[in-house]
Amino acid sequence: NIRSYSKNQLLKSWYINHKGSRIGERVLPLSRVGVYVPGGKASYPSTVLMNTIPAKIAGVKNITMVSPPIDGVINPLVLVAADLCGVNRIYKFGGAHSVAALAYGTESIACVDKIVGPGNTYVNLAKQMVYGKVDIDKPAGPSEVCVFIDSIDYAAYAAAELFAQCEHDEDASGIIIATDLDILKHVQLELTKQFSSLKRQHIIKKSLSNSALHHVSDLNEAIDVMNDIASEHLCLISDNADSIRAKIKHAGAIFCGPYTPVALGDYIAGPNHVLPTARAARFSSALSVFDFVKFSSFLSSTKASLATVQPALDSLTSIESLDAHNKTIT
Repeated sequence: NIRSYSKNQLLKSWYINHKGSRIGERVLPLSRVGVYVPGGKASYPSTVLMNTIPAKIAGVKNITMVSPPIDGVINPLVLVAADLCGVNRIYKFGGAHSVAALAYGTESIACVDKIVGPGNTYVNLAKQMVYGKVDIDKPAGPSEVCVFIDSIDYAAYAAAELFAQCEHDEDASGIIIATDLDILKHVQLELTKQFSSLKRQHIIKKSLSNSALHHVSDLNEAIDVMNDIASEHLCLISDNADSIRAKIKHAGAIFCGPYTPVALGDYIAGPNHVLPTARAARFSSALSVFDFVKFSSFLSSTKASLATVQPALDSLTSIESLDAHNKTIT
């Protein structure tokens, strides 16, 4: 599913003939990519899939994976995922120093062109520090979800989605929005009911302190709030989800309808689960094939076509006082 989805994102090189010149753009894959896969507290084969499959579809030939071991061992399922996805090299270490190794290279590790993949605060800050030497996917903040619900019948679903993000870590957060206070009261009852059966209660207790139930006056206000929050995950738990989705401008990934849980997108549906956090959805997008290619413009002119634009070039180079530029024209 991830491969199929990613293939639809492929871009092709192009060119056109314009006034005697040929202009265009080449789309080329990155040469070397480093993938960070967390492993200190838990193991995430899905992280391998989401970060390497788009790279392979883009045409990246060399993928290096780093992952901290648990008791000296990388989880076998992570290794299987890496093998299935065509990872070329795996190094059994993590942390900020692994990011430095990927960015600058060592005697045994070749430097890469881009580093992708989530990590803890140290890893995230290290990625931001090496940006410029290499590219990175995006700063990865704590997991977050925004849920809109408009029916008491779906209160259990809304509560479940909040818990699903809050179990990631203590800094995760969620907000549930409704225009009806009775709906929020039913959600609160469901939160109390479901909490006792969850295994990661010690994490959820802390992340719930970052979360809230939010009452709005009407659907228009709800849409304004959702766009302002610009959440990593946006769940529209409504039978009218598609009409609401059309008015959403800012969200990392939008899950439409009561039977479209975030977990579906996190694992098997096809869209990427590496998403912008902390309101970055206002200007950033999910990880995709686009993150693993670069673009080079090209142009080819003739003596005759160059002569036709010389007056304009004379004017512009004169305005900017760049006579050496002008001499390349004549």
